[in-house]
Amino acid sequence: MSSQQQDYYSILGVSRQASAEEIKRAYFAAAQKLHPDRNKAAGETELFLEVQRAYETLSNPTRRAQYDATLPPEETSLKLPYEYKVLYSRSSLIRMAEPQMLYFILELEAPSEVRGSPSPPLNVCIVLDRSTSMKGEKMDVVKSTAIQILRSLRPQDILSVVAFSDRAEVIIPAAYHQDRARLEARIQMIQPSGGTEIFQGLDAGAQEVMRSISSGRLNHIILLTDGQTYGDEPECLELAARLGEQGVGISAMGIGADWNDIFLDTLATRTGGSSAFIAQPQDIKKLLLEKFSALAQVYAEEVNLTLTPIEGAQLSYAFRLQPDPGLIPVDEPILRLGPILQDTPTQVIFEYIISSTAVKLDSTVILDGTLKVSIPALPLPAPPFRLRLQRPIQDKTDTETPPAEIVKALSRLMLYRMQERARIEIEKGNVEAGTRQLQALAANLLSQGERSLAQTITLEVQRIQQEKGLSAEGGKKIKYGTRALFLASPK
Repeated sequence: MSSQQQDYYSILGVSRQASAEEIKRAYFAAAQKLHPDRNKAAGETELFLEVQRAYETLSNPTRRAQYDATLPPEETSLKLPYEYKVLYSRSSLIRMAEPQMLYFILELEAPSEVRGSPSPPLNVCIVLDRSTSMKGEKMDVVKSTAIQILRSLRPQDILSVVAFSDRAEVIIPAAYHQDRARLEARIQMIQPSGGTEIFQGLDAGAQEVMRSISSGRLNHIILLTDGQTYGDEPECLELAARLGEQGVGISAMGIGADWNDIFLDTLATRTGGSSAFIAQPQDIKKLLLEKFSALAQVYAEEVNLTLTPIEGAQLSYAFRLQPDPGLIPVDEPILRLGPILQDTPTQVIFEYIISSTAVKLDSTVILDGTLKVSIPALPLPAPPFRLRLQRPIQDKTDTETPPAEIVKALSRLMLYRMQERARIEIEKGNVEAGTRQLQALAANLLSQGERSLAQTITLEVQRIQQEKGLSAEGGKKIKYGTRALFLASPK
């Protein structure tokens, strides 16, 4: 392939191993975005013609085979629209008869030339709980913050607002909003009543986002609730999975102590999003504005890693260190790593268990997967990237010190996993074992200067010993407190 010949696979945003169906889907997605009848932007017609030429070649088996024969090796031709690096806990594995642990941090970052550039237009729906329990200060702060967000919109942004209790109402439909004074009045008229059925609100919010969904926009739902939903959790999780597949993220925010953090965590991570704990009503404004500001700084809307199983290398744990710290489920076929912000790299730490059968040769592959990054600012999809990591094997025990960044991440991760284990033990009825974990966690925090969180845990331990269970408020303070340590400077 000459330097002037274009890479048709990159134009469609598929790998060279893509099936005919994958090529067809990629073509329809790109053509829908770039068709001259819908898109009048300069240069987009030429891109549309390039997409057509790429599809005409790759959809024909004979022409595709002839074209493939002209391609250079994939590694030398691929130019990624993002930067990445991998940092390992040690430079090599040891040839031994026992399983061994390996950690590494995958860091993804926006290119330096795009940092500070205008962010892509937004397509965001705020789904807010208006059940009876939201009455008073909570609802007042939510409404005033939603109005502030409405006033901050750019002309190209789309915002919708859905209020829900045991039914949902679209307060502001997804559209370009001109008459903002009328829309502000509609927000002010929201009145709390009824129970909490999250699926009602989430489904209505999804419909509003899907009305304006576009690969050139940041498509997102912000869910705020102060209560638990009952009976519709499976429907919510199924909807979240579908939204994740279509590139729509969910950020879930729980207010007070009476919401289900496990459920909201799972709901958000199905899309690569995160959950947040709002302890007091007066904190709603700060957290909601911070989330909206972060959305306005997104460079890549989502980063998905599809793994191929490797014999002898088992992924046992994954955790996003930044921008929004949170657990990443490893039992899903696709790991949703979250967004890349313009000013903040995305960092994920992986824990692998390497068996003795994998260290018999001079090197071993620990990860083989495909990174798919969705970047709204690009006119065409970013090409998928094959990420293949391997480590050399040596006979002698490795005595090198792990990199400082790995040490810092693991020290924070140890604290977070201690509260995880304590919670599991207490829920199983092993109160004594759980309180020992929490006491050890408090001691570790105290030694690192985190006195406030250590005191919170100590008070919760005293309460657990009396009532034989973790309180809803205490559990959330400990969980989200240890999670926030990933963003804090060491004391």
